Amino acid sequence: MRVLPVGDDALLVEMDSGEGVQALHAELMRRRAEGSLTVREIVPAARTVLLDGLQDPARWVSELTAADIPPAPPRTDAVIELPVRYDGPDLADVAVHWGVSEREVARIHGATEFRVAFCGFAPGFGYLTGLPPRYDVPRRATPRTAVPAGSVALAGPYTGVYPRSSPGGWQLIGTTDAVLWDHARVPAALLAPGTRVRFVPASPESAA
Repeated sequence: MRVLPVGDDALLVEMDSGEGVQALHAELMRRRAEGSLTVREIVPAARTVLLDGLQDPARWVSELTAADIPPAPPRTDAVIELPVRYDGPDLADVAVHWGVSEREVARIHGATEFRVAFCGFAPGFGYLTGLPPRYDVPRRATPRTAVPAGSVALAGPYTGVYPRSSPGGWQLIGTTDAVLWDHARVPAALLAPGTRVRFVPASPESAA
């Protein structure tokens, strides 16, 4: 762990792994809930956690450096289910990379419980972890100039859903009609860090 000051009232905590980030984020959220940590925002990323609007940041530099962070506890909140049609244009390429059939890609992906590790890239976009490392896939050599909203995609260890049309280089394996970002909804983002997620095939044919 490395703790770096950011401006006058923020700290950036660098961790060695995504699991470390999840554990630290869970512990900081627990401390904020119990009232022992006063902070405006706690923002996890792939290998860092940002504490913004922190009271007495100098104290927390030493506090965090010396802290014994327990593993993130199992989540007990409800699982958000996203209906998906496994009809993406890169499904066949992912099947070849995994060494399985297209139907098996859908089965494996649909049988996995994911967790939102962090959010970014676009409003409502969550980086979901849960697939074993052997299913990591590379980004496309040539990104697309426009990826349709609702595209379910893979890149490296992550699954994501494009909340709106945008350029992107992830491997597209499916489509969902779920609305990931709605400014009229509270909260606007359907997915937040720590959220449990499952992809549910929309019909048996969608896994063909």
